[in-house]
Amino acid sequence: MAMLFTNIHQLVGTHASNAVLRATQLSHLPIIENAFLLAEDGKIKAFGPMDAIGELATNHSFQQVDCTGKLLLPAWVDSHTHLVFAGSRENEMVDKINGATYAEIAAKGGGILSSASRLQQTSEDDLFAMALARLQSVIKMGTGAIEIKSGYGLTVDAELKMLRVVKRLKQVSPIPVKASFLGAHALPTEYQQSRGAYIQLIIEKMLPAIAAEQLADYIDVFCEQGFFTVDECRAVIEAGKAIGLLPKIHANQLHVSGGVELGVSTNAISVDHLEAMDEAAIHALAGSPTIGTMLPTAAFFLRMQYPPARQMINAGCALSLASDYNPGSSPSGNMNFVVALSCIQMKMTPAEAINAATINAANALQLENEVGSIAVGKKANLLLTQKMNSINYLPYAFGENLIEQVFVNGEAV
Repeated sequence: MAMLFTNIHQLVGTHASNAVLRATQLSHLPIIENAFLLAEDGKIKAFGPMDAIGELATNHSFQQVDCTGKLLLPAWVDSHTHLVFAGSRENEMVDKINGATYAEIAAKGGGILSSASRLQQTSEDDLFAMALARLQSVIKMGTGAIEIKSGYGLTVDAELKMLRVVKRLKQVSPIPVKASFLGAHALPTEYQQSRGAYIQLIIEKMLPAIAAEQLADYIDVFCEQGFFTVDECRAVIEAGKAIGLLPKIHANQLHVSGGVELGVSTNAISVDHLEAMDEAAIHALAGSPTIGTMLPTAAFFLRMQYPPARQMINAGCALSLASDYNPGSSPSGNMNFVVALSCIQMKMTPAEAINAATINAANALQLENEVGSIAVGKKANLLLTQKMNSINYLPYAFGENLIEQVFVNGEAV
């Protein structure tokens, strides 16, 4: 049934273009006051000011939703998650409270290696059931498109198992799902003394199998001290590109690693994390079409420095926001908190944060023609808020559930 939203206090994100926003453009968030929107056949059919609604208002075949005092926005686009995992790691949180660093936990077999061990022992069906429940949960919180990575397998069989789970999620998900292969996430214990052999395993065994089953959209690598070097990452990226996978890189999370420059030089769709940025990395990113995806809830959970958002915006970088939902460093897929944290801790304006979590994030998944803004023909993946005066209230009242209803393909979730 068609859905007609009327008396919308503010219809937010009515961009005329799907282009990625950068510099001062990021603060431009077009809003129509006192608006209507018609969703039909799962897509946005029409929208505009209420005084232009015309005969739509008297069409009784539409289910009408009175949005008096409320905001209607495009659903969030979460362009960086690790949604498929076998179990939580809350004990590591206690280790962190007691002073252990991310790298120290990883060095003693925790972190990614701990998740890999559990995942290797978990069946595909069980992984799918757990991941589907998480996907349904984040949709209810407002996520309308998502990316999911492998990287907790670290063997040929386990990495393929993860990506098959993501493929199954794509088939049943009501929202768009993109898959990233992240075999270069951590070095397995048995390869600690033979790094080259693991890189060879990724290139010669994992990637051909992934190509044969068409299991991934992107190739990802963890370019970081203690994990994978720039040269190792470049070799994996080029092998992935050879089978049609575009790069998305974990870059500059713990150190200035060279990951940003690597992403720019390999035409990566995005470089993600960016907590540790120097002038050279910012300059390289600003001068490229590569999108910098910031993951503030990871910095929050790990008590690390946040990405220097204001400095990057002022330099002209194209920036997006994502949750980094994973069991170790960001055990939450709540994009509402991501947006709030970006304003509170990274000094982004609400308009900048909303744009970064919608239209720019859609570009980071090459979904800008489907989601990320209010435009005719796009999916009617929408957020209806509680009554509020303006978008500024969303990050201000960060502890409240301000989303009254989520709509996916024009239907209430």
